[in-house]
Amino acid sequence: MLLTIDAGNTNIAIGLLDEGKVTATYRLTTKTPRTSDEYGICLNMFLENYGHERNEIENVIISSVVPNINYSLSSAIIKYIGKTPIFVTKDLDSGIGLDVDNPAEVGADLIVEMAAVYKEYGRSCIVIDFGTATTYAYLSGGGVFKGLVIAPGLQATAAALTSQAAMLPAVEIAKPAHVLGRNTVACMQSGIVNGYIGEVEYIVRSIKEEMNDPDCTVIATGGMGRVISRETSAIDIYDPDLAYKGMYILYQMNK
Repeated sequence: MLLTIDAGNTNIAIGLLDEGKVTATYRLTTKTPRTSDEYGICLNMFLENYGHERNEIENVIISSVVPNINYSLSSAIIKYIGKTPIFVTKDLDSGIGLDVDNPAEVGADLIVEMAAVYKEYGRSCIVIDFGTATTYAYLSGGGVFKGLVIAPGLQATAAALTSQAAMLPAVEIAKPAHVLGRNTVACMQSGIVNGYIGEVEYIVRSIKEEMNDPDCTVIATGGMGRVISRETSAIDIYDPDLAYKGMYILYQMNK
């Protein structure tokens, strides 16, 4: 089995894959400072909860966009799992070309997602990752990453609204029944969610026009992707396991 760790700015998503199939997942908050021992105990508890032992883990691969936790994570895996983890970088064989101004700036999360969609779909795609930031990445049919849009995430948008307006409360991120709200919560939900749907539809349409690729597949991932993908026809597929699949593919290509 392969242990995959996707360290993002908000959450650390841990997945266990057996022959490419996700069999268990677990999430930690990223912003809570932890020692290597704390990470190690969490990992062991995760394995034990699903009836596994550390000697069943073939290896560990990490995709991280949070450099300051990499040392503690790596140390925990060495000490508690007995493996030296592989970190996703642009230097790994991914099968993906990077046609951007500075390939060194391309994050591990994007490399993982591009590898997954190219292997699974083998055609041009727009991948929308609804995380702390929402990213829109375009991959050509030949497997070349051509560029990216970075926008504030859905939760960050909602937090900015409530933090800057003293009379507005924190609200659940959900689409209300009507566009025009009749109370403060419904009004805010409409603006946040419907506004975000409008952003998604506009950016997807603009990328397709700019790349002259009206039929490319649009794939959403990330926690908030479930909320938005069911509300718009601009998104073709929602795949919450895209990062885990991508790390499995990269491990198979580089082990």
